[in-house]
Amino acid sequence: MKSRILLLVALSLSFLVSAQETVQSIDLETCLQLGGANNLTIQEYKQKQELALADLASAKEWWLPEVYAGIQLHQLWGKAMNGNGLFFEDVNRQNFWGGLGFNASWDFGKGIYTKQAAELKAEAAQYDSQTAQNKAILNILETYYDFMVSQLYADAYAQLANQSDTIAAQMQVQVDAGMRYESEALLAHSNTNHLKIEQLNTRMELITQSAKLMELLNLNPSMKLVATDSVLVPLRLTDATAVSTLDFSSVYESRPELKSAELSLQALTTEKKSFTTGLLLPELRLGSYGSYFGDVVYNLDPTSQINGSLMWRVPLGQLIYKGDKKRFDSKIALQRTSILQTKAHISAEITCLREQINIAQMQINIAKEASTLAQEALSQCIQRQALGLVNPLEIMQAQEIFIESKLDHLQAVAAYNKASYGLVVAMGGNL
Repeated sequence: MKSRILLLVALSLSFLVSAQETVQSIDLETCLQLGGANNLTIQEYKQKQELALADLASAKEWWLPEVYAGIQLHQLWGKAMNGNGLFFEDVNRQNFWGGLGFNASWDFGKGIYTKQAAELKAEAAQYDSQTAQNKAILNILETYYDFMVSQLYADAYAQLANQSDTIAAQMQVQVDAGMRYESEALLAHSNTNHLKIEQLNTRMELITQSAKLMELLNLNPSMKLVATDSVLVPLRLTDATAVSTLDFSSVYESRPELKSAELSLQALTTEKKSFTTGLLLPELRLGSYGSYFGDVVYNLDPTSQINGSLMWRVPLGQLIYKGDKKRFDSKIALQRTSILQTKAHISAEITCLREQINIAQMQINIAKEASTLAQEALSQCIQRQALGLVNPLEIMQAQEIFIESKLDHLQAVAAYNKASYGLVVAMGGNL
């Protein structure tokens, strides 16, 4: 009785869980669309780009004056000191100020170069955003292919399990008729269970890849993804001849991360001028106001003031020790080394992807032929089984070779397509 109640509870819970799931059909094109819109990494770098633009807007404010307006009240009791050093006892001083004025300060040495550096950083942030988008979408594409292969794996094992179940049932009939030994039917049933176990293993892998894909696409976790692409075909996205004669210098010019690195180097060089050339430039200050000033209640008279200065400041510490200049020299040297490292990484990446595509193409050709031969061998074994003319071990071996060759072909095509998309990005293309 208790076992029946537990069974009913388990069925009810599974029904509720399945009822809450929403099946979401997905294909390669949908992944590309959702990846660009929902991926959190892409959104993060877009927000960083907006931050760089905000920094640029802030850097442009340096030349604008500060305008102020309002009123001021002043009250003093006690002792006060006169201008020539005399002290006055029992002072009760009060005054009123109301007016409009402005203060402006132009530090040409910092303002000009800071603005130029901010412009370069904002442009570099755009290329950083493009780099992040390419990496994020490439990661989504690779995960989608892993998800799709897992789904095709599960379908293939389900098909073999059903086929093996039918064969085992046929053998049992032949055993009952005295045409076969019972051990042969038992072996067939055992093979069916083995294939069902493999089917469950592929379902576990499918769930794992589905969770990764939903995380990258930022989808509702209650959804159940189903790939609508039922066939994997090689995508020829690049010209093999063009890749073999590739000029790496042209690739360097088109890679967004290198563009960003070059702009960041220019920004550092420009910022450095604030502590070299900028020291020769003066600071201009202007201030003025017009107001009514006097007693709080009466005798308010118009009062105006203008202040101005043009100053050259000589920071002896920077001239003697040159700490800021040395700091920027180190940053510039590190940035140049980083650019060389990025170029070396790009060259190795293209070479590796090119070889991956070539090897994957050979694997596709071999696996395709093997899959065709194994499928024909399995078909003949099944036909002979219906006549009782085949050994169960031969069928099991034919099934094993068929599924392995089929999976080899799926893996080769997926590897070829992933490397092809990776090569497009490596050569400076955008996804």
